[in-house]
Amino acid sequence: MSETPDWAYERPEIHPPDPTWASRGSALCAELARLLAPWLALGKAEHVGSTAVPGLAAKPVLDVMASMRDLSPETVSAVVPVLSADGWCFVPPELDVAAPWRRFFVLPDAEGRHRVAHLHLLPEGHPRWQAQLEFRDALRADPGLAAEYASVKRRLAEEVPDREEYTARKTDFVRRVLSAK
Repeated sequence: MSETPDWAYERPEIHPPDPTWASRGSALCAELARLLAPWLALGKAEHVGSTAVPGLAAKPVLDVMASMRDLSPETVSAVVPVLSADGWCFVPPELDVAAPWRRFFVLPDAEGRHRVAHLHLLPEGHPRWQAQLEFRDALRADPGLAAEYASVKRRLAEEVPDREEYTARKTDFVRRVLSAK
């Protein structure tokens, strides 16, 4: 049985905005589009999440997503070694219980201690794809809304040591933003 990696226990920690997040996200999306080309539905990956919003404080973890033509066990079995060779760690669905509709990967740093990026593989046409883009774009378009979200994130990071609960407790804010669209 393998040992649980350090990055699995990281507390949410909010960092000041980093101007390199955008370029790193673009480069990561380009690399993932290349690696996942045989399976991609839209031919690209998207940088989403807080690091995709200029000027927004965030966990220093790039969130990217890709829409897949198929997320069957056969496809996932083919994708895992391709991404693993590039440093990505597959999180099996039984450990990703909060989002059974996706397949999730974590890219740790060279020491394996910290998360550098998350990859969310979504089935083609899944509503989460559009919701992620709408939320990101709403924050990009409204600095006041982005500042409010940063405040929520900082408060939750102080209150909640568990990453999953931290994410779950942001849901009301996300829903409010999306319902205003």
